[in-house]
Amino acid sequence: MPLPESGAVWPPTELAPLYREMQLDAAWYSGDPKRLAEVYRTEQQRREDGRRRLWGRGQQPRAGRRDGRLHIPLAADIATTSADLLFSEPPVFTVDDAAAQQRLDEITEAGGVANTLLESAEIGAALGGVFLRVTWDASLAARPLLTTVHPDAALPEFRWGVLCAVTFWRELASETGAVWRHLERHEPGRIVHALYQGTPDRIGTRVPLVEHPETAPLAESLGPAGDTIETGIEALTAAYIPNILPNRRHRGSPFGRSDYQSSHDLFDALDETWSSWLRDIRLARARLIVPDGYLRDHGPGRGASFDDDREIWQALNIPPDESAGITLSQFAIRVTEHQQTADAIVRQAVQGAGYAAQSFGLGDSTAATATEVTARERRSMITRAKKARYWAPAVGDMLHVLLMLDRALFTPGLTVDRPRVTFGDSVSEDPQAVAQTLSLLQQAQAVSVDTKVRILHPDWDEAAVQDEVERILTETGAAVDDPMQSGALV
Repeated sequence: MPLPESGAVWPPTELAPLYREMQLDAAWYSGDPKRLAEVYRTEQQRREDGRRRLWGRGQQPRAGRRDGRLHIPLAADIATTSADLLFSEPPVFTVDDAAAQQRLDEITEAGGVANTLLESAEIGAALGGVFLRVTWDASLAARPLLTTVHPDAALPEFRWGVLCAVTFWRELASETGAVWRHLERHEPGRIVHALYQGTPDRIGTRVPLVEHPETAPLAESLGPAGDTIETGIEALTAAYIPNILPNRRHRGSPFGRSDYQSSHDLFDALDETWSSWLRDIRLARARLIVPDGYLRDHGPGRGASFDDDREIWQALNIPPDESAGITLSQFAIRVTEHQQTADAIVRQAVQGAGYAAQSFGLGDSTAATATEVTARERRSMITRAKKARYWAPAVGDMLHVLLMLDRALFTPGLTVDRPRVTFGDSVSEDPQAVAQTLSLLQQAQAVSVDTKVRILHPDWDEAAVQDEVERILTETGAAVDDPMQSGALV
């Protein structure tokens, strides 16, 4: 799909269904009741059985009353948990060349690549996938930059399931009724920029970049080149990472499926359960029902009231043969029923997304070792491993592009290899438990110094392990050969 022709429908017809699904997923991910109400007031306000959804009712509370609906951000929790399982421990990037490794460490640390990946993984879990984009701005930093692009702001082109080009777009600020869109098309070896002036449902007419203040500086930097930037490398400067495949609603599609697919009704039911629970709490507030004679008249037009904190009352004009008293009204709160219903809905939703209930605080909450946690959350660990297999190739490709662009633009002569990506542990061992284990093994004389260092620092390479072993042996005096064992003494 090249740059769109003037006046074309926007978004493109072939991507409109996917964009609508992303809009619904984004509303649940946002946790904003207003966005949910706005989405569900459209064609998606009723379930298949005809019942109206909680957020599709669109009823404004009466004057003096607040909206009794309550939103529980389970969708956001699922996306955050997915990202945490993948990138809570930063991955390790390695290449063989020492100078290239040092430069890669500088780029990834200064650019906050670990944080970028964490953000991207959360977006991908919510919207079904995410794009990584490599760009640069010499006025900001003398290094390439790795950025995140949401999938509902991209028009990708796939060939045999492989991304071969993509057009990113964004709407610019406008003081008139016109809609300004900046399109950025990534192709192997070049990046094309375009500016369009149109309407909400039409791309409009392509105009020069200088026509809008946000793209005018870009036009000045391009200079005589017009609207195209030659990257100097043959690789594509963008990558798509599907959250997980296959997409059950679009079989055969390269677009990943969201963790929310088929769970929207569960999210709605959870909000309805909590709204009912809070309604029970509001109705169960203690209320006093008192006779009219107990009310204090405040004068014509000022009404009457009953002060339940008053200790001394003057005589009330009540007939002696009529029994009138104060009645306490207080309803029961169905805590157990609501709690069990809510927990069951949460379990079903998170299991449908591929996670164990324990990852969301349901189940046994006692302290456990990393091995025990992994056993309890085996379903989550399996999903993490599946998602990691989608992430590793794309991250490696983008880091390779980072190094190639860095050699072309900032660091001539740099030796470039494709980096290897090693994911960190999703569950870290308790340092105290590791220390106790090593101490017991040492007392039993069942472990070497080399093995102890490898257990304590599993992320170290061979050189770092050997250096640490030599330092420990030197400090403890074990590096000196025992003359009784070596036969030096006769």
